[in-house]
Amino acid sequence: MGFRFSRRSEERLEGVHPDLVDVAHRAIELTPYDFGITQGVRTIEEQRRFVEEGKSTTMNSRHLIQDDGYSHAIDIAVYVDGSITWEVPYYRKVVQAFFTAAIEKNVQINSGVLWRTFVDGPHIELNYRYYE
Repeated sequence: MGFRFSRRSEERLEGVHPDLVDVAHRAIELTPYDFGITQGVRTIEEQRRFVEEGKSTTMNSRHLIQDDGYSHAIDIAVYVDGSITWEVPYYRKVVQAFFTAAIEKNVQINSGVLWRTFVDGPHIELNYRYYE
């Protein structure tokens, strides 16, 4: 495949837990579709706005800086033929690359594309049971 992160995606990984950053870097090598990082660290104000807009359901977001000083979540955008798509099947394929990378790196992750309620295709986070 040969995909690489843009400078903007790399900047958006700043402040994200190093384990999730490592997984994302490996996932971009494994993915069948190009993707970019749209958000890592989120402020309380941004989170409040996302809840008000219905883009999130909690003020306890893993995007917020956690007790260890890092954000534990990222959001991605998948590109198909050079354009962003929000179609869930593409996110599932990219998330497969994330899970493969996580297994290789021995990192526990969750993905919003697999949630039963409020499916959030772009969201990937460290598993809270292993990363509090």
